[in-house]
Amino acid sequence: MEQRATALFVLFLSLFLDFSSSQNYVLNDKDGLGRVFDGIGGLSGGGATSRLLVNYAEPYRSQILDYLFKPNFGASLHILKVEIGGDAQTTDGTEPSHMHYENDQNYFRGYEWWLMKEAKKRNPNITLIGLPWAFPGWVGNGKNWPYDFPDITAAYVVNWILGAKQYHDLDIEYVGIWNERSYNSKYIKVLRNTLDKVGLTDVGIIAADGDWSIANSIVVDPYLNDAVDVIGAHYPGTNTVMEALKTQKKLWSSEDYSTFNDEVGGGCWARILNQNYVNGLMTATISWNLVASYYEELPFGRDGLMTAEEPWSGNYVVESPIWITAHTTQFSQPGWSYLQTVGHLAQGGSYVALTDRKGNLTVVIETMTHDHSVCIRPPLLPFNVTAQNATFQLKGSFVSIKELQVWRSQFNFKTKKPSFFEKLTPLKLSDGTFTLNLAEDEVYTLTTVKTGQKGSYPNPPPSARFPKVYKDDFNVRTPPFSEAPDFADQTGVFEYYVNLTDPGPHVFTLRQVLTQRPVTWATDADQTISVIGDYQWQNVTVTCDVFMEKVKTGGVFIAARVDKGGQSVRSAKGVFFWVFADGTYKVTNDLAGQTVLAEGQSGTRAYGWHTLSLTVQGQYASGKLNGYPLWKKAVVLTPKNGWAAIGTHSYELAQFDNFAVEADK
Repeated sequence: MEQRATALFVLFLSLFLDFSSSQNYVLNDKDGLGRVFDGIGGLSGGGATSRLLVNYAEPYRSQILDYLFKPNFGASLHILKVEIGGDAQTTDGTEPSHMHYENDQNYFRGYEWWLMKEAKKRNPNITLIGLPWAFPGWVGNGKNWPYDFPDITAAYVVNWILGAKQYHDLDIEYVGIWNERSYNSKYIKVLRNTLDKVGLTDVGIIAADGDWSIANSIVVDPYLNDAVDVIGAHYPGTNTVMEALKTQKKLWSSEDYSTFNDEVGGGCWARILNQNYVNGLMTATISWNLVASYYEELPFGRDGLMTAEEPWSGNYVVESPIWITAHTTQFSQPGWSYLQTVGHLAQGGSYVALTDRKGNLTVVIETMTHDHSVCIRPPLLPFNVTAQNATFQLKGSFVSIKELQVWRSQFNFKTKKPSFFEKLTPLKLSDGTFTLNLAEDEVYTLTTVKTGQKGSYPNPPPSARFPKVYKDDFNVRTPPFSEAPDFADQTGVFEYYVNLTDPGPHVFTLRQVLTQRPVTWATDADQTISVIGDYQWQNVTVTCDVFMEKVKTGGVFIAARVDKGGQSVRSAKGVFFWVFADGTYKVTNDLAGQTVLAEGQSGTRAYGWHTLSLTVQGQYASGKLNGYPLWKKAVVLTPKNGWAAIGTHSYELAQFDNFAVEADK
C-alpha cells in the first residue's frame, strides 16, 4: 500500500513539474538571419470569387475593402494576386479576358482592375500579382492547350501587364505560370524574353505556380534558372522539397488555405502561416480566396478570409482568418527577415520571429491542435498539442528590448466564445526574458511595433435572402463594370451591350460575347450559362426577352431550379426552356439537353426579339412565348430548388433584355 502511494505521489509530482516547468527558446540574430519575408496575401479569382463584392452599395463595399487592405485595421494584406481573366470556368465562375479575340483589346472588362486599384489606394506598397488560369480559345489555336505557340501566349499575358499600367497606373510585380498538368520550360523562357523586350525587366516570374516539380529543371537548366524568380507551390502542407531548397530561389505557398472560414478554418490559417516557414522556409503565403463573394452553394462556399455574399442586403461577416492574418501582417512588412531561431514548441505548436534589422522584433506563436486546424488539403497527419509554459530569451541586438506589445487570439472551442486579436497589457522584460503560459488553440503576437489596431465599423445590415421579386432592364449608359449586378457567369461571358442597330426598346442589353470554346482546365459546359438569385427558390416565374444572332443553329434559354455551377456546371440540372433559330423549342431537365420534358414548333428565328416566360410550381412547369402559352404541365420531379439562369445553346452571340424573376418561395 505504501509503495503504491509513493508511486502515485511520484507520478503526480512528475505531472506537476511537467506542467509547471518551462521550456526555453532563444531568439537571436547574432549568427545571422533567415530568409527575407515577402508577405501574406489574398487571391481574387480562380475563379470569379470576388464577383458579388462589386455590387455592394456604399459604405459597406468600402468597409469590406478596409478590412482586407487598410494597414493597421484588419487583415492589412501585403499581397493581392488576381486572375488574368481567360473567358473560362476556373472554379466558381468565368472572368472576362482583355482579349476575347486576337484583334480585340479592352482593359476595362471585369472587376480585377477595380479591385487592384482599391487595394493600392489603401496600401500603396501592396504587391500585385497576375496569373492566368485559362485563355481565350484563339490562344490555343484550336487546341485546349496554351503553350504550343509560346510567342502568342506570352504576348497575350504581357499585353495584360502593359494594359494594367497604361490604363490603370498599376505596376504588376509578378506574373505566374500555372498549370496543374505540367509546366512548360520553353514558354517560361519566351515569357521572360518578351517581358524584357518591352522593358518589364522588373516583373518577376512565379513558376510553376502549382507544385515543386520545376525545381529539378531549374537546377540543371541555367536559362530556366535565370527566368524564374519564385518557385510557387499550391497547398504544400507546410513542407517543401530538397530540390526546391537547392535552387536558392524564393519559395512561396502561392495558393493555400481554401478552407471553410469558420473557427477551424481560422485555426488552419494560423497554423500554416507560421509553419509554412518553420517547416518549409516559404516566405509568402497567399490565401485562396481573398473574400468569399460568390453564391455560397457554388464549389468551396465561404472559403475566403471573410464573407461578403449578400450585396442585396449589405450584410458581410468579418471571419476569424482576418484577425489571424493581422497577427502577422500588422507587425511585420515585406523586406523584414525571419530569424534563424524559429521552430516548434516542445508541447506542440510553433513560433516565428521577424525583424526589420533596425531594432524592431515581432514574434508570432500558435498552439493550434490537430482537429481545430485541419485545412481542406492536403491530409493532416496526427500531432499533439498541450498547454505549456514557454520562456523566450532575447539575445544579440534584441537583448536591450524592455517592453513588448501583446496581442492574443483565443479560439475557446469548448466554450464557443472566441476572442480574436485582443490587445493585452504590454509585457515588461527582465534581462531580455519573458514567459508565457500557453493554452491550446491560441495565437500570440509579441512585438516592439506599437501601431497595431483592431479596426471596426458599426454592424452591417442583417442577413437577408435574395429578393423574391427582381428585375433588370440593363439600361445602363455607362456601366461601372462589364457584368450586370448579381449575375454569375458559369460558362461564357455576359456583358453590357449597346445595340446601335436597334432604335427601339432594346438599345441597352446583356450580350453573351464568346463564339469559341476557351482553353480551360475545368469542365466547362458546351452551353453558356449565367446564374442568379436564391438557390432555395422552388416556385418561380422567370421572364426575359431574347435575341439570337446565330442563324439556323442558334439557340437560347431561360431556366429555373438550376442546381449546379462552378466546376460542376456541365452536369447542371433544372428546368431549361429553349428556343432555337430553326423555329423549334425544347424543355429539358438538364443543361446538356439530354432529358427532354417537352418539344415542338415555336416559329422563333434569329435577329428578332422574343419574350420567354417560364413558370415552375411544385412538380409542374409551363412556358409562354411572346405572352401566349407554348407548353404546359411538364412534369419536373427534380431538382426541388435552385437558381434562375439565362444562356445559349453553344458559344454564340445572343442578347438578353428585361430579365425578371418572381418567386413564391
